[in-house]
Amino acid sequence: MTSSRDVARAHLGMMLWALLVGLSFPAVGLMSEGLPPLLLTALRFAIAALALSPLLLRSTDRWPGGAGLALYAVMGLCLAGFFGTMFWAAHRATALSMATLFVSVPLLAFGLGLVFRVERLAWRLPGVLLLGAIGALGLAWAESGGRLDGMRFGLGEAAFFLGCVASALYPVLSKWGLARGWLSPSAGLRTFWSLLVGGGLIGLLGLVGETPGHLTGMTLGDVTLLVYLGLFSSGLTFWLQQRATAVLTPAAVTAYGYLVPFVSMLVLFVREPRHIGWQWLPGSLLVIAAIVLLLRRDAAQREGGATGDRPAVAPAAIGKHGTRRP
Repeated sequence: MTSSRDVARAHLGMMLWALLVGLSFPAVGLMSEGLPPLLLTALRFAIAALALSPLLLRSTDRWPGGAGLALYAVMGLCLAGFFGTMFWAAHRATALSMATLFVSVPLLAFGLGLVFRVERLAWRLPGVLLLGAIGALGLAWAESGGRLDGMRFGLGEAAFFLGCVASALYPVLSKWGLARGWLSPSAGLRTFWSLLVGGGLIGLLGLVGETPGHLTGMTLGDVTLLVYLGLFSSGLTFWLQQRATAVLTPAAVTAYGYLVPFVSMLVLFVREPRHIGWQWLPGSLLVIAAIVLLLRRDAAQREGGATGDRPAVAPAAIGKHGTRRP
């Protein structure tokens, strides 16, 4: 049974996740222009997987079974689908439209979680997610300077929305695979295999659609930033997400994505204080309120012995993954 301490650590870990992801955007902005983004992402994943590879030597269940390997392949497709469509749509969709579509990920995760029976049908969690989505939209509106003329829905936006569906499906599949004993109970191993398979697929996309020779333009500073992003913005954040997925529902995990634009806003204020204005306040308050309500919801469930964050299909006791014990 999941303890209160595990749930609290999962929430704290996802707050750290939001901080690391929010800080990664300024770091990416420091890299030289003209570098192939998909291949850079594949290299980030490779660096993160390499850092986690010693776990293979210390774990008895280091190799996934047939069902687990197939599931990791699908999860890798989800990662490749999200990053692939994001970079493809970046030149065909407006930033405001993409930011608006991205706030749908937690609600999509909730709906997909119902389909896979790792979420329970209830009104409170969707209400919290909707509140956070409205807040994140408010931050996107403030970042655009209060203008809505960048809103549209074309081919680029449609492709990115499919990427958002893939992003929402990733934690759902992780939770579903854990419930069936197909994935390792170790968050580190799940992170390793996800990054390895996902990075490989993203690398293939990059080889097809980008020019690998452009990587020779990397400077020493670019390489240093790439190692940092690989270890922290990829490796650590994926591990935090996988650890939280074991004890929280997919919708609760993805809800912390609402904090990312809030962190980015704070970084903007530090770097360019002139951007501070009242227009940031409504969205910020709604995002903070959503996270507080999410924490209170879990606390109330633990005190009352509720099972709202337990999957509808209870996880089996897991031996070597791919096997289940009653």
